Amino acid sequence: MKEIELKLQGKINRLTNHTFKFDERVKEGWFSAVYFLKTREIARKFKPESRVTMQFFQKNEAVLCGTDEVIALLHTFADNPEELVIKSLKDGDKISPFETVLTIEGRYQDFGYLEGLIDGILARRTSVATNVYNVVKAAAVSGTQKPVIFMGDRDDHFTTQAGDGYAAYIGGATAQATHAMSEWWGKKGMGTMPHALIQLFNGDIVAATKAYQETFPEDELISLVDYNNDVITDSLKVAREFGKELKGVRVDTSRTMIDKYFLRNQHLLGTFDPRGVNAQLIFALRKSLDDEGFGHVKIVVSGGFSEDRILDFEKSGVPVDMYGIGSSLLKINIGFTGDNVVLDGTPQAKAGRRLRLNPRLEKVEWN
Repeated sequence: MKEIELKLQGKINRLTNHTFKFDERVKEGWFSAVYFLKTREIARKFKPESRVTMQFFQKNEAVLCGTDEVIALLHTFADNPEELVIKSLKDGDKISPFETVLTIEGRYQDFGYLEGLIDGILARRTSVATNVYNVVKAAAVSGTQKPVIFMGDRDDHFTTQAGDGYAAYIGGATAQATHAMSEWWGKKGMGTMPHALIQLFNGDIVAATKAYQETFPEDELISLVDYNNDVITDSLKVAREFGKELKGVRVDTSRTMIDKYFLRNQHLLGTFDPRGVNAQLIFALRKSLDDEGFGHVKIVVSGGFSEDRILDFEKSGVPVDMYGIGSSLLKINIGFTGDNVVLDGTPQAKAGRRLRLNPRLEKVEWN
């Protein structure tokens, strides 16, 4: 059983290194800034018994993520981790600017060299979780919550997928594009067809969809319909062929392309940007499907969507049923800062920093 299931059942409080599987070179300081490593050596030599309190915060309204990972990091690689006093908020907590999200008390040489890693974990996980949360919130503006699929596999190095997928889950994404993205939270990746599949069938959308259905009959049948840059024509082709078996169509038109629908109906042009997946194209697609009795066919859109673009669609009532989003969710726009603010029980910090007590912090038990 995955740890996330145990956590959801209340049998454990935090995910551990059984989930995160850290690189063992963390212990060697391989990923730590050298000045932290040098400070560790100096602390061992000159201040071996001094205890510090390190405090972490950021400067935005955000959805916190990465606390389980940070605590697992400390429990795995700190010296004498059982002697550390760790207090933390939890993954998924809403946080405010400058709110303390984590404090660690102990001897500097036991854990101080991990400061940069902790900042980085919290920054990436919280950025992704917050980005996804904002997009999911935008996708509900019309009054109906539209599912959001996290499709960030091609927008960053593949080694980031598990952590990013977990952060997306914390933020509210309902599905992920790869199995790796779903690893930490116990699901499998979701996906239908890429353009490459349609290319194999010489652009024949019906043949490609039929091959997909025969190979994966247990899947909901969703056809990708922009390969020939004629979304409405190809959507109607697959709808007529598969009828009730077709559950949806996905539109992924490039932002540099204008769908053939507008070339056939140039009288519609002149008051909007006709490139890519635009509102007028989706309105026309929905009407065309409905007019032929295919109201059951859902519309999935992808390709360059962001929080602002989804807000525009939702406020305009564009008939989208699901959004697929990638690159905009991976922007690291939230940075964390770790500061030592207490020395041997007495306030001691650089100018502008001080201990900011937070009653929401919970003490982490050593297991």
